[in-house]
Amino acid sequence: MYLGTCATIWWEYLRQHKKVDWRKALLLAWWAPIAMSGVIELLQAHCTGGRRSGEWLDFAANSVGATLALFIGILAARFRARR
Repeated sequence: MYLGTCATIWWEYLRQHKKVDWRKALLLAWWAPIAMSGVIELLQAHCTGGRRSGEWLDFAANSVGATLALFIGILAARFRARR
């Protein structure tokens, strides 16, 4: 899910901006989704009264998806720069 979500963020960012501000792009399209995933897992573990559990593997899977989308975004930006 995070691969699709973050890839969409990259797609829209690259579509809207001619020059990539890598600091901003990394913050919004990579770090923020990973941080949100961690917060969600912590909330599941501590705020659901034992009905849900926070899983480290869920967090890791979400981070891998966001990181794969990061690589796709980098490749797309380089491909666009060559054209």
